[in-house]
Amino acid sequence: MTSNGFDKTVDVLIVGSGGGGMTAALTAQAAGLDALVVEKSARFGGSTALSGGGIWVPGAPSQRREGYIPDPDGVFTYLKTITDGLVSDERLRQYVDSAPKMMEFLEGRSRWLEFVWKPGYADYYPELPGGSPLGSTINVPAIDLRKLGDEEQNLLQPLALAPRGIWFAPKDLRLFYQVRQNWRGKAVLLKLIWRMFRARVFGDRMAAIGQSLAARLRLAMKERDIALWLNSPMTELITDVEGAVVGAVVERDGQPLRIESRGGVILASGGFEHDMEWRRQHLPALEKDWSFGNPASMGDGIRAGEKVGGSTDLLDEAWWFPAICWPDGRLQFMLNERMMPAQFVVNGDGKRFINEAAPYMDFAHAMIEGQKSGVTHIPCWLITDIRSFHRYVVAGHLPIPKVPFAPVPTGWKVPKAWLESGVVAEANSFEELATKIGVPPAQLRRTADRFNELARKGHDDDFNRGDSKYDNYYGDPTLPNPNLHPLGKPPYYAFQIILGDLGTSGGLRTDEFARVLRSDDSVIKGLYAVGNTSAAVMGRSYAGAGATIGPAMTFGYVAAKHIEDQLPGAGGDSTDSTLDSHRKVTR
Repeated sequence: MTSNGFDKTVDVLIVGSGGGGMTAALTAQAAGLDALVVEKSARFGGSTALSGGGIWVPGAPSQRREGYIPDPDGVFTYLKTITDGLVSDERLRQYVDSAPKMMEFLEGRSRWLEFVWKPGYADYYPELPGGSPLGSTINVPAIDLRKLGDEEQNLLQPLALAPRGIWFAPKDLRLFYQVRQNWRGKAVLLKLIWRMFRARVFGDRMAAIGQSLAARLRLAMKERDIALWLNSPMTELITDVEGAVVGAVVERDGQPLRIESRGGVILASGGFEHDMEWRRQHLPALEKDWSFGNPASMGDGIRAGEKVGGSTDLLDEAWWFPAICWPDGRLQFMLNERMMPAQFVVNGDGKRFINEAAPYMDFAHAMIEGQKSGVTHIPCWLITDIRSFHRYVVAGHLPIPKVPFAPVPTGWKVPKAWLESGVVAEANSFEELATKIGVPPAQLRRTADRFNELARKGHDDDFNRGDSKYDNYYGDPTLPNPNLHPLGKPPYYAFQIILGDLGTSGGLRTDEFARVLRSDDSVIKGLYAVGNTSAAVMGRSYAGAGATIGPAMTFGYVAAKHIEDQLPGAGGDSTDSTLDSHRKVTR
């Protein structure tokens, strides 16, 4: 231990190795700062590695290259509208201004950091002022994980591993869901078969979405020799006599190390989605651990911030995602199913309660509010027919003839195991189906008749399903209204929907520079929080695909830039061609 009582000194200590943490490290290092990333688990990547890998950044360089430049004032108006007064104008404006700069910086920093924009995945509220039907979701190309070398084994793997060779580029998934509607969907199926063949013959280990994003950020860190310690949990923050954070205690090889951080500590350690005691305290309606989030996310960073005076907000909130939970505990996203034409969702009274194709946060909020009313909404049930099962991808089932040893369910019959699970029910009438799922038979019949009447008319007068470009994205493009078609002949099916999430979105309150705030709005000097460790800049809403990772990476960048400005003697790397244009975030 040195004379000042610390075992090691760095300029910036970053806790967590997801998109926010790794972006912060790359930004700090470019400024000539000595950055250290410490990770609690044995794998790097955090929830970013488990995600869809989208980054919501209006005005990103990849958009500008395609000739599309969203108006920053319009984007600010859009965010201000959907956050409904919960987030300060300063934080929103910082995001709008700094997110494109962050992406420009990363592109200029490493050859590994490639970003692409494919127009068409609309913002989640494209009809609002400032919303975009073209969308602002930025993606990374697929990558062969063998490029990571020894680090490949340290990348956090998805909770449900796809068969070797199965990976989707940004537009592949949408087309894949149209495998029975058009030849482009069939082409994607053939592409997947070819990828599986290549993986087996040539040993390809291609990865896309969140796996590719995490891998690319890690490769960029390796390229710059930025230190990453795995299996190194931060156990507490260290403050000086004035309450400023000056470092942290980190366990490494079973030994506590006191690490001084001259510029500050950036908490990027994720949320608390798997601490069910804490979650139920803030949201009693949540019954079980139905989170897709990083298994290591237990709220360590948030608690550490609270202990040194940090205040919190939105602890009852999460990045909700309706899902199916199979008897073995396996979770499965329910996304395109809610946009299918011939389906509707009912609560315990057998009634529809929302536009089924609504953004997943809105759908989940309706489940939560409905549950509070005393009517069962968690779970609720998606009702559909055999025609849909034969035409659309439902719960991972591929609507093609039975293929022996296929990696996903195929064939024309609903798998017997599904029906035996209790998660899926089958019946030859709506009344019989209602009895099986415990809802009033007469009411389910009325709901079905009403839905079919509206579907035949072509407009959902009750909930306006299909009116939004977002609704249409995974709908059936061969129909006048991609989201509406009457249910036809039996048998009918009911799929149970539970309240899943991608991680919690409440945490430490921060200002526009990602500095942690006390309850009186004063700043805790030297402490920053980004990503799911902070209360979301999206408030209780979700701007578009990638609205979790976009803010995490942006405020990781902002925090590191702020430390650069505050730390005497910080000097940029002369090889960074973009740094000068992004220098003074604040003084």
